[in-house]
Amino acid sequence: MKAVLIYEFGGVENLIFDEFPTPDISDEQVLVKVNAVALNHLDLFVRAGIPGLKLEMPHILGSDISGTIEMIGSRVKHFSEGQRVIIDPSLSCRVCEFCCQGETSLCDKYQIIGEHMRGGYAEYIAIPSENVIQIPDNALIDMRDAAAVPLTFMTAYRMLMTRAKLKIGEDVLITGIGGGVALAALQIAKLMGSRTFVTSSSNEKLQKAKQYGADFIINYKEQSDYQKEIWKLTGKRGVDIVIDSAGQETWDKNMRCLRKGGRLVTCGATTGFNASTNLNLLFWKQFELLGSTMGSRNELREVLKFVWDGRLKPIIDSFLPLSEAKRAHKKLEEGTQFGKIVLEP
Repeated sequence: MKAVLIYEFGGVENLIFDEFPTPDISDEQVLVKVNAVALNHLDLFVRAGIPGLKLEMPHILGSDISGTIEMIGSRVKHFSEGQRVIIDPSLSCRVCEFCCQGETSLCDKYQIIGEHMRGGYAEYIAIPSENVIQIPDNALIDMRDAAAVPLTFMTAYRMLMTRAKLKIGEDVLITGIGGGVALAALQIAKLMGSRTFVTSSSNEKLQKAKQYGADFIINYKEQSDYQKEIWKLTGKRGVDIVIDSAGQETWDKNMRCLRKGGRLVTCGATTGFNASTNLNLLFWKQFELLGSTMGSRNELREVLKFVWDGRLKPIIDSFLPLSEAKRAHKKLEEGTQFGKIVLEP
């Protein structure tokens, strides 16, 4: 099969489009013919090398996958060849205290397809059958777009609904609009009747965000103290929830955007991990600072209900052939995309 391989960590030049053996499957796995695979910032981090991450080389990236079942293991009972599917990218032990509570992303042995095991930048992938989710025949989404759903929508859903416990009509600030999680969060917030505020350094992205329901847009390059604008727009109250994945550079400003008792949820730190927290602000205004990683199988299935019936839709920036993975990575690194970049084998 054709695949994009990395033999060592580094830059985009380390993405090698080449032949690789089609994987064998165990009795409890299925072989999926990949229809499309969507990029995530995780792909960039793994390609560059995450400290402490040891992989079998060559490695294959790709967590967000759609495809059709090509072959099923002898113990797989609930699927058949030819079914259209997406892949839950989460792997866990299934027996620890967190897994038994349904909190699989807290599992000590938690792993992600495309990060810890070979992923979907290939024509085929072998997957545990429990990670396979059939796309309903009546689903209002096509196979190409479906690849852009799992990781981003499960992450955004957990951040807003499970961690922040979003209530109908609350004010939500989403920073760095344009990425997959941010755009998924925008749609979920609007579905809950929220008033939404978004930031970006690109006026083009901000105008596009308005088309998807953003109520207030702020260019943080033109208004570096965007927390003051939020304060003004909310009548000196602040927003109920901030959704952020930038980390260090936005942390203090995001806290100052919150109303008393507000919640800040983070799922990443693309600008740095060492954020400084004003403890006086934290305890005096009684903020909640919440971390969030991926999501559980139940959370994914919950958000998929809205995807299947068309109320939530992945926003696609572009489709590229798998052979142009280097170009796709460069585009994601530059941050010029609005929505998901999808590769097609």
